[in-house]
Amino acid sequence: MKTHSPQRIIAVTGAAALALSLAACGSPNQSGSSGDGGDGGAAFTWAVTGSDQAIHQAVADLWNEQHPDEQVNIEFLAPEADQQRQAMFQDLQSGTGDFDVLGLDVVWTGEFAQNGYITSLESHRDEVEGVSLPGAIDSSSYQGELYALPYSSNGGYLYYRTDLVDSPPATWDDVVTTGVQAADDAGISGYVGLGNQYEGFVVTFLQLFWSAGGEVYDENQSESTFLDGDAAQRALDWLIDAREQGLFADGFDSMVEDDARALFQAGDAVYMHNWPYAIPLLEGQDGEDSAVADDFAVAALPGFDGNTGVGALGGLNNAVSSLSDTPDIAEEFVTWAATDADAQKILLDNSLPATLLSTYDGVDDENVALLGDILAAAKARPAVAGYNSLSLAMQEHLHAAFLGQEDPQTALEAVDQAATDALGGE
Repeated sequence: MKTHSPQRIIAVTGAAALALSLAACGSPNQSGSSGDGGDGGAAFTWAVTGSDQAIHQAVADLWNEQHPDEQVNIEFLAPEADQQRQAMFQDLQSGTGDFDVLGLDVVWTGEFAQNGYITSLESHRDEVEGVSLPGAIDSSSYQGELYALPYSSNGGYLYYRTDLVDSPPATWDDVVTTGVQAADDAGISGYVGLGNQYEGFVVTFLQLFWSAGGEVYDENQSESTFLDGDAAQRALDWLIDAREQGLFADGFDSMVEDDARALFQAGDAVYMHNWPYAIPLLEGQDGEDSAVADDFAVAALPGFDGNTGVGALGGLNNAVSSLSDTPDIAEEFVTWAATDADAQKILLDNSLPATLLSTYDGVDDENVALLGDILAAAKARPAVAGYNSLSLAMQEHLHAAFLGQEDPQTALEAVDQAATDALGGE
């Protein structure tokens, strides 16, 4: 998982589609950029993650084919989220303005908007409202105003062993009872997932918190509601109780995505929370050894007490740099990337979950159809200016409380204060 949020899945639908659809696409050159502005056409630059270069290139090639006089150049940044953010900040803070369109991790919108680094796109709300994933629109907004437009998304499944449990659990409490029992019977672990002290643990906690009915902020993002009701306490209690009852695999507290995937793939766990990239690996595609190839399935996350499960969105949104020399063209591009059916289909067919709702209509793969449902119900992590500080506070205090190293109430109060401070960018 990247520092802030997952941006990639391995294709759930045929990997061969990727090779076929990208065979005619240009490849980025060694300098990390691609495209030359066409034959005298107005060129603009899209700065985007260096992950999944061929897919972003295919989207750019489609745009260039359709807009011969408004060619896009791609500047591929480092795959690591922190390095992407640093490169964009350097361009903006120095006043260089090399980038016109910024491919932002979904948790960066508030910070970039508060600093005046990106322009308002509120005039395009009607083009994405009811058309794009609701959570992706939320992650593109700051203080109720659109500052980016959705591009790609991601969401997690609950993986479960079909040979050990009869059906997916309906509630998080069922995960504990059935997971512990099945694990004891089989001599394996009950649950693996994102347990290390990093952004993945924030995702783990928030999914429990939201599934208990909690909200970090009020509707206007003007004050913290983190401690309103008992959702925060319920989520933390579940983590502590599950650890004390022996649900989690040894090493869960230092586990990241691929650690969890490897253990589940080896047949050493009953349940796993992870992103869709794990599916083809668990199925044994491309020569992968998998002890569970025929003995696993995926489900949506469960909830608490009648609440439906709620996942956390990952992905990328596109924003227009306030330093762009071609803001009108850049705005046209980010709107097109969010709403063009062919562009969004490139993402879903090849490796990245689309944000355009209609892309999921009538898909044959039941796991992709389920993913569409999961994404439609998922939430964005708060798009506040100080999200990075809030995340670090959640990692520090909640992880310590989970391990019994900090009083739970003290930890929750520290997060509530951090949520308040984050509204001001602290």
